[in-house]
Amino acid sequence: MSHFSSPPQRHKGEHKGHGLPRGSERGSSSRDKDRSVTVSSSVPMPAGGKGSRTNCSQSTPQRVPNRLINEKSSYLQQHAYNPVDWYPWGQEAFDKARKENKPIFLSVGYSTCHWCHMMEEESFQNEEIGRLLNEDFISVKVDREERPDVDKVYMTFVQATTSGGGWPMSVWLTPNLQPFVGGTYFPPEDGLTRVGFRTVLLRIREQWKQNKNTLLENSQRVTTALLARSEISMGDRQVPPSAATMNSRCFQQLDEGYDEEYGGFAEAPKFPTPVILNFLFSYWLSHRLTQDGSRAQQMALHTLKMMANGGIRDHVGQGFHRYSTDRQWHIPHFEKMLYDQGQLVVAYSQAYQISGDEFYSDVAKGILQYVARSLSHRSGGFYSAEDADSPPERGMRPKEGAFYVWTVKEVQQLLSEPVLGASEPLTSGQLFMKHYGLTEAGNINPSQDPKGELQGQNVLTVRYSLELTAARFGLEVEAVRTLLNTGLEKLFQARKHRPKPHLDSKMLAAWNGLMVSGYAVTGAVLGMERLINYATNGAKFLKRHMFDVSSGRLMRTCYAGSGGTLEHSNPPCWGFLEDYAFVVRGLLDLYEASLESAWLEWALRLQDTQDRLFWDSRGGGYFCSEAELGAGLPLRLKDDQDGAEPSANSVSAHNLLRLHGFTGHKDWLDKCACLLTAFSERMRRVPVALPEMVRALSAHQLTLKQIVICGDPQAKDTKALVQCVHSIYIPNKVLILANGDPSSFLSRQLPFLNTLRRLEDRATAYVCENQACSMPITEPSELRKLLHQ
Repeated sequence: MSHFSSPPQRHKGEHKGHGLPRGSERGSSSRDKDRSVTVSSSVPMPAGGKGSRTNCSQSTPQRVPNRLINEKSSYLQQHAYNPVDWYPWGQEAFDKARKENKPIFLSVGYSTCHWCHMMEEESFQNEEIGRLLNEDFISVKVDREERPDVDKVYMTFVQATTSGGGWPMSVWLTPNLQPFVGGTYFPPEDGLTRVGFRTVLLRIREQWKQNKNTLLENSQRVTTALLARSEISMGDRQVPPSAATMNSRCFQQLDEGYDEEYGGFAEAPKFPTPVILNFLFSYWLSHRLTQDGSRAQQMALHTLKMMANGGIRDHVGQGFHRYSTDRQWHIPHFEKMLYDQGQLVVAYSQAYQISGDEFYSDVAKGILQYVARSLSHRSGGFYSAEDADSPPERGMRPKEGAFYVWTVKEVQQLLSEPVLGASEPLTSGQLFMKHYGLTEAGNINPSQDPKGELQGQNVLTVRYSLELTAARFGLEVEAVRTLLNTGLEKLFQARKHRPKPHLDSKMLAAWNGLMVSGYAVTGAVLGMERLINYATNGAKFLKRHMFDVSSGRLMRTCYAGSGGTLEHSNPPCWGFLEDYAFVVRGLLDLYEASLESAWLEWALRLQDTQDRLFWDSRGGGYFCSEAELGAGLPLRLKDDQDGAEPSANSVSAHNLLRLHGFTGHKDWLDKCACLLTAFSERMRRVPVALPEMVRALSAHQLTLKQIVICGDPQAKDTKALVQCVHSIYIPNKVLILANGDPSSFLSRQLPFLNTLRRLEDRATAYVCENQACSMPITEPSELRKLLHQ
């Protein structure tokens, strides 16, 4: 098979199995240094040149909608008025391709993806390109967030046969859904080193007519090779690898790639990757008396601090953007994703548990404030994302980052009042600009703004500590803190008048599960009942609107309708492995935060359904999709990388261990061992690609603590013991409330709970391992000592 590929693509997605897990990059920023196209093919492709994008001549777009107008996905609806005869993924498109003997053009993206917008504007709105697609191809559009199985299968092909991957993803398939050409973003026309989309279409059309049998043979050969390469199975292995060895290798690989100055684990772009931070905290706990343990803690805390001070954090409205385009965490790709918020808030809460530094808890509270304000539906569900692009003013063309950037003039006008008591004449605006690094010329490097859209604009990033800013102007630290907070609030109010970025109001079960965890864990750590209530409402939303009682199955998607209503696709989009794994994790976290056993009971039922639908009884581990749902796809995969989101298999391994701790059911412990054994080879080869699974491996080979609190859940002494547990970083534990009722759910699961008694009628704690328990403890200070051992 012959290939054409452009120079290695650094900024459009992960490279599976190579280097550090940076997370699946969901589209690339318009300021990325390398925006090269990636193509793999059985077709000889012409090489053209690298130049600026050329806009094809376009007539007025037709306003008759195509069939995507009937879809619920906002991404698909964004393409409903293209002159392309789009089909959603489904049997209608496949039957038409087979009947007319045409190749399928599959385009995959998501609604807040900058480069998806670009390709839609440049190519899919183009009448000539639309005619080419309509005459010679069956065009299928997929929202990768609705169908992660489709995305994963064909991204595996693109990554295996090119130098990278990312979105939009462009793949050409046989009528039997086997891929034979793949790439990502294409400009409409050829450049000096880049092949244009129109040229690709013409060449594939020609090859399909002249060399179709060769294409089909090559496609079958590639599919067979991918099937063998992607297999994850126990094979002849009987036990998982050594946790100590995998831990050590994973830490060493992270240490080698660590940025000493700015934190993080790459030059640029830089991703938050909470899975790495989780691993480092766990590694610190098990090695805290060693130099490597101290190093791991420092790496994680420093990275979190530098991220929070950088422009990747929205200092005005809170929350985090998707990633940084530079090493300093300064200029972000501005989209905001729910899954980042859900994972990062847990990381910052854990950083507070470990360090006691309120800087981290303040960041965590800010994330949840943003989610409650901007990503929450009144039913309790959470929206998926906010776009990077928005019009600078109403009626103008959207620009990336327009909602978030500031000129010096704007800040001076908003913050013009004098600062009293300063060592020199000073306005609050001057103080604000010094602290956050604003300049008259703008603080965005021209190399990060090739289209010149952000000239004279500034991204807020903390340049100095409060103490240094205070010393610079002869002010008290608290006075500076107040002035800066007042300034941020004024900018926030002014920003309300700007056109907002597009909101993707789709709600995904998996990401809602991550957000339930975020609210539950942070609420428990900080002792804030209000945050736990948000988690409870999120879980109620999932059960009411994304759970089918009759089949016991989760639905993948739910959509915000008009007037605050909720809508589902018809037929429903059923859940994938990640939906079950992330929701079960959220429910387990919510039980430990609220101690309401109904959430634990539902988690057990969902785990049973997950096992029935996704478990590989021959090879071990979980498939990403149901066998029936993925019928027709050339591969049925097991997710083998912890990236922007953790692998659902990694999360499932933790869930199985916790469920065993809550119930004593040995079959879940056995399943966990089989799962870890199935992924042995992957962990041995590249442990840094699976840091969350390496954490699970360590937990499996240690003894899980069962911390039992006997008491009335509403009593002060019970709450004091519970809060003591929540204040300490103990990842390898379950927290159980024993209320003295032998008929309760947990007492029936764990009969030994009925033998534990309150001491002198006071709330009493026991720390148990393998159902062998410590002496009874009634004082939080004594419990703290025991848990710190």
